Amino acid sequence: MIAAARAVLALALLAGLYALVASMVLLWAAFLAVALWSAGAPGVQTPPTSAIIACAAFAPIVFGMAWAVVRTARPAAPREDAVTVTRRGAPELWRMVEELALGVGTHPPAHIRLTAEVNASVTEDAPLLGLAPGRRVLYLGLPLLAGLSLAELRAVLAHELGHFSHRHNRFGAVAHRGAAGLVAARQAIQDASAANDLVRLYAGGPLLLLGLYTYLFRWLTRPVRRRQELEADREAALVAGPGAVADALCSTEVLGAAWQQFLAEFLVPMRRATGRIPDDPFRAFAHMVEAPELREPLATLRARAVEQPAGPDDAHPPLATRLERLARLPAPETGAVPLFARPLSVPPRYAIELGRILLPGPDAGTRVPWRDWLTQLAEHRARRPLAPLAEAVRTVEEAERTGRLRDERTERPEAERTERPEAERTGRPGTERTAWRKAERAKAERAKAERPETEREPDALTIQRVLRLLDGGRRMPLARALNSRLPRGAQNESDPLRPLADALAVLIGAQLVARGVAYWAMDWTGPSILVPPAGIAPETIHTWADTAVRLPGQTQRLGLHLAALGVDERAPLPTGPAGGAADGVVPGAPGGQPRLISIVPGATGPARRRITAVRALALTVLLGMAGLTFVLWANRDEPSYPGTPVSPWTDVYRPGGGTTGTTGGTVPAPLPTYLYPTAPVWPTPPAYRLPSPSLPGSDIKPLVPRSTP
Repeated sequence: MIAAARAVLALALLAGLYALVASMVLLWAAFLAVALWSAGAPGVQTPPTSAIIACAAFAPIVFGMAWAVVRTARPAAPREDAVTVTRRGAPELWRMVEELALGVGTHPPAHIRLTAEVNASVTEDAPLLGLAPGRRVLYLGLPLLAGLSLAELRAVLAHELGHFSHRHNRFGAVAHRGAAGLVAARQAIQDASAANDLVRLYAGGPLLLLGLYTYLFRWLTRPVRRRQELEADREAALVAGPGAVADALCSTEVLGAAWQQFLAEFLVPMRRATGRIPDDPFRAFAHMVEAPELREPLATLRARAVEQPAGPDDAHPPLATRLERLARLPAPETGAVPLFARPLSVPPRYAIELGRILLPGPDAGTRVPWRDWLTQLAEHRARRPLAPLAEAVRTVEEAERTGRLRDERTERPEAERTERPEAERTGRPGTERTAWRKAERAKAERAKAERPETEREPDALTIQRVLRLLDGGRRMPLARALNSRLPRGAQNESDPLRPLADALAVLIGAQLVARGVAYWAMDWTGPSILVPPAGIAPETIHTWADTAVRLPGQTQRLGLHLAALGVDERAPLPTGPAGGAADGVVPGAPGGQPRLISIVPGATGPARRRITAVRALALTVLLGMAGLTFVLWANRDEPSYPGTPVSPWTDVYRPGGGTTGTTGGTVPAPLPTYLYPTAPVWPTPPAYRLPSPSLPGSDIKPLVPRSTP
């Protein structure tokens, strides 16, 4: 009964969405019909241009909304970003799912698909808006397999299968399709607005209307969906235990944040800098989660996750509420929770295939084994201070050379300064001034050529260049130049020599790694750690570098230590990981030109197709309506006026037209009568009438005088 009521509520809400979209389509069609009718109405002087533009602008909006609703009303197609796991490929995973399905009292799913997200979900492609049974699919995020324990993984799977046992799909499928339809409709309007400026002018009203309906839809469905999540937690606790379910909920929240950090801070920066990506990024992520240095940060994330409230659009209750409900449940009896002691493993080919979906295309980068990628990542993160150090050394050396040349000019003998031509001293141009400049330039070139080999600027950063500046008393200018080029978080204003000592230690470590006597160990919370040759403590190299930077005259002792390790101070900075380019430098580029990396997001293939479709639809409606309205406007009925116009067959003007007489001539018609009078019209006086004959008459003839002859 409750399931039927939920289904009825979902159907009503979904029907309201369809009615909303249908009403917008009908309004657009009615507006289009009115615009066409007004174009052919008599007396219209110009075509309805505003109506044409409005119909063309609303066409992508209306058709996009209709297509989005129709697309979400059908059963969902298999996700393109998932990999199907067969029974033969992962028998342990299938066996676990079947055992848990039997434990919660439901049928197992027909398919299991792996995704690259930290989430697990179940779907049922059911017809009749989810009211009839259909094909069940279980989606499982591969990061969960990499980061969850076996007990936590069982709890997650039991929770998802619990939705099947309680028939939550009858409401969840319809609610999900309704929410997906609203999101797709809003996205269609936003895409059309972004693709066409004309559509953007009219998109505000539909967006506001859909926003209000989305708020109402989620306000009605959110309590029901959150209650379903609590019921699935209770069902999973009966099979896997309340403690395991609580641990799984907390671990899932932590893994979600850790996976986003892995992508943003390690995978993407490494791909941009070196063009390398791991063939199995999920194994690399599992290595990060299992690192000892991340235990405390992950514990902090777990504590913060419990305190976070649920979002307004989240179908899951707050984590604190779910943990409180689980704590109320009784502990399972001994032996009630079956222990799945068999090892759970997924073949690497599924992870590699899913990694290609996560980072698709030939521009994603060069795929290397994930263990080699971790080694290269450690070296890349360790070598990050070397590029700012090279720039700082170059800046200080340039300032040093400029100051030395200025000192040489100041210390010239008086006789040489008096030989300076008058034209140069006065600033007036002349041949003597040009000759003097050429002589000065030639003298500077000879001084540069006669400079010792150790003072010449090499092509790459070397330990010798840094030590020479330290011996010359340039440690503070070098430290300030390095601090100004470091990221804001790596700068140290209170102790500016500390970053310089760290960079010198990294430079020494890079030389040791290039010789094959040391290697970089990955540290997920900071810079990579140098593992020196046997017999040397890890902090020894940094102590040598710090002493040489802070104490004058200690560079020679550092040179002796390096010579004992077989490090050549004049050796250039080695290349990047695995023989590639150094950080930010193109291999083989003249002068070590920096890599040009574009971070501007480009339009993807689906986005370009949407933009093209929106433009084509708007242009088609605009041109079609323009042509149709022009035809209707040109063929409209004109009002008739009296008179016959002059035609090529009658070159004589005939007022009022006329008719042809019997003799062949033309009888002119009377002139047209105009309604405007030329003089005021006065009222007609009453006429005099003779008296009635019934009255007695009088003979007046005798009274009239007669004429005389």
